[in-house]
Amino acid sequence: MDVTVDGTDNYVIGVDYGTLSGRAVVVRVRDGKELGSGVFDYPHAVVTDALPADVAGVAGDGGARLPGEWALQVPNDYRDVLRHAVPAAIADAGINPAAVVGIATDFTACTMVPVKADGTPLNELPGFASRPHAYVKLWRHHAAQPQADRINALAAERGEAWLPRYGGLISSEWEFAKGLQLLEEDPEAYAAMDHWVEAADWIVWQLCGQYVRNACTAGYKGIYQDGRYPSEDFLAALNPEFKDFVSTKLEHTIGRLGDAAGYLTAEAAGWTGLPEGIAVAVGNVDAHVTAPAAKAVEPGQLVAIMGTSTCHVMNGSELREVPGMCGVVDGGIVDGLWGYEAGQSGVGDIFGWFTKNGVPPEYHQAAAAAGLGLHEYLTELASRQAIGEHGLIALDWHSGNRSVLVDHELSGVVVGQTLATKPEDTYRALLEATAFGTRTIVDAFRDSGVPVKEFIVAGGLLKNKLLMQIYADITGLPLSTIGSTQGPALGSAIHAAVAAGKYADIREAAAAMGSEPGDVYTPIPENVAAYEELFQEYRTLHDYFGRGANDVMHRLKAIQRRSAAASRAGAAAVSAAPATVGASA
Repeated sequence: MDVTVDGTDNYVIGVDYGTLSGRAVVVRVRDGKELGSGVFDYPHAVVTDALPADVAGVAGDGGARLPGEWALQVPNDYRDVLRHAVPAAIADAGINPAAVVGIATDFTACTMVPVKADGTPLNELPGFASRPHAYVKLWRHHAAQPQADRINALAAERGEAWLPRYGGLISSEWEFAKGLQLLEEDPEAYAAMDHWVEAADWIVWQLCGQYVRNACTAGYKGIYQDGRYPSEDFLAALNPEFKDFVSTKLEHTIGRLGDAAGYLTAEAAGWTGLPEGIAVAVGNVDAHVTAPAAKAVEPGQLVAIMGTSTCHVMNGSELREVPGMCGVVDGGIVDGLWGYEAGQSGVGDIFGWFTKNGVPPEYHQAAAAAGLGLHEYLTELASRQAIGEHGLIALDWHSGNRSVLVDHELSGVVVGQTLATKPEDTYRALLEATAFGTRTIVDAFRDSGVPVKEFIVAGGLLKNKLLMQIYADITGLPLSTIGSTQGPALGSAIHAAVAAGKYADIREAAAAMGSEPGDVYTPIPENVAAYEELFQEYRTLHDYFGRGANDVMHRLKAIQRRSAAASRAGAAAVSAAPATVGASA
């Protein structure tokens, strides 16, 4: 393919939308060299407590507190990434914007935006800014678990053919559960919504003016299998008002990964500083675009994108039913292969939670004195321990369990703490717990006839060398890290090059533009043996709390919800009561 224009290098832009920020990378088409980058932090971050006053139009904190398990975002923050991060990346690269031939984006998933027919988000309409259901529901919005439970029970009862494609369970994070929650909790907002859109597709719509639904999220998050969605009969059995959800809110033209969804509009060219009319690739998911960036486009190469959460993606040559997987989609990663997905809802988030809430001041002071961040300091202390020395086993469910249990009512556990337990002990136990969770996923694939031959890590956590060695030892797999620090953005850039016609397909583009390995970790036999003993203890706890032997976590969640509802009701009654005027002496 011709990867230059008149013999001059040309470039593509990859934009990676994460949980807290968006990152743009300028990539040279002929060899994948990353020349410049820009980052923009979302001004409103993740909305979990109350709607922000500056967008909700409500004085004070934005209104009533949100219930537990909610996670919202403000869609205009995504536009601001285009306005700020893309121009910053071009300036950092020092290139002529006229040499850019395409742009592609990837997004967290399942992240949903309720919009009007022209793509305007509901929260930007008069009368809707103060309504929580008018905002983006981020991937980690888990408040639709009751709806997911009903979907799963009904699908199992009816023997729906699509259910095994998702490991037997649909997640509360996905399109149908979140859509049903919207209908049942705010029917007016549901009625006002014309399209229930993945953020991955909404941002492409903003760039090119065309709404094209990407094949990746349609398959993995939208229960689109073998050319169709769940039937109207199934949806009506969930709720009669949900019968036409697919036909009126969800269904739309589906674009193949690597194709052009359209071309950059004049408005978007103004935001980004890029030439009007360049190719805009069909949207994609942050994890799935990373596989080509890591040159992992063949069966058996498991790619883990490790950050606040972890998503595991892998190609397979055959269709298999894997219990607890997030999904298997024909061509979900690259054409001609079955794309498998699994994941863990909390990984880096768990480590961050612990350092924020579980470490005493003297550790912060010691880390600062050593010139280290707190994570680095705890890692250094933990690395001095022999395997099992801390006497702990943890379950990595602080944000629920995505795979293989698919249950966001589950919660974290640490077993074995004593008065002698130190912060570095718990920290290492949490690192190991996430690796045990990944081992559980690897075993599920292998036991179902999907071979896992190597383990490739992308994302921010690859910088922790202790963590990487722990993963190699616990999984027993050779582990390599992607050489790029911007794996998803590079993967998007690869898709942009294909959409611009510079390569025939994703495989060809990945071979030329993909990143070479960074660090390589080999399992240490004595460590593998030591961790095998601990993994058996993890698996015992995993099954005891996660497979119904003891439902204490579910009961605690129910008690928590009742107590929180009573507390909110009491607070509302107090605020509504007339003020009492005391008698003067």
